[in-house]
Amino acid sequence: MEEIRCGSCRRLLARGTAEMLEIKCPRCGTMNHVRVMNPLPERPRAPDSIERVRGHCD
Repeated sequence: MEEIRCGSCRRLLARGTAEMLEIKCPRCGTMNHVRVMNPLPERPRAPDSIERVRGHCD
């Protein structure tokens, strides 16, 4: 799990993952904006059949 900390005082605000999050730090009052910069690419799909993997299409 990823730790989300205040950009000003470094207080732990949350643990987990977020695509987009706005959270106010209870310690210092800073508004923190967390956004995914480079989301993970989709994994390639598996081939439809074993024949295509081996290069044999009958």
